[in-house]
Amino acid sequence: MWVKLARAAATMGKLSRENIELFGLTEPQFGVLETLGHKGVLTLGELGKKRLVSGGNITCVVDNLEKEGLVERVFNDEDRRIIEVRLTKKGKALFERVFVQHAEWISSLAAVLTEEEQEQLARLCKKLGLGLAGE
Repeated sequence: MWVKLARAAATMGKLSRENIELFGLTEPQFGVLETLGHKGVLTLGELGKKRLVSGGNITCVVDNLEKEGLVERVFNDEDRRIIEVRLTKKGKALFERVFVQHAEWISSLAAVLTEEEQEQLARLCKKLGLGLAGE
C-alpha cells in the first residue's frame, strides 16, 4: 500500500509542480499564495505551520514574494512584535487567476478516477493523515 501511495503522490506532485512553474512560481511560492488566498492574513508562524515548513524557509519564500510585489508584511496593531503577511492587490489578482487554472489542471489529472472514487480517496487520505498525527 505504501509504495502505491508514495508513487501516486510523487507522480501527482511532479505534474503539479510542472504546471505551477508555467506561472513563473515555485511550488512553495504557489503554496503561500494559495494559503493566503484562502485563509487571509496570517503571521509568519501561522503560515509556516499551515505550509508545514520551518520559519527560515517561510521567511525566504515570503521575502521573494515580497520582492515581486505579491505579498506584504504588516506589523500587528496590538503587538508590533507580530508580523503578519497578506496578499497585495497584485498578489490577489495572481492568486485568482492562477488558482483557478491550477485547480482545473489538477481536476483533469484526477479524472482517471470517478467522482465517487475521488471523494473516497479524499476521505481515506484525511483519515490516514489525521490518524498518523494523533488527531
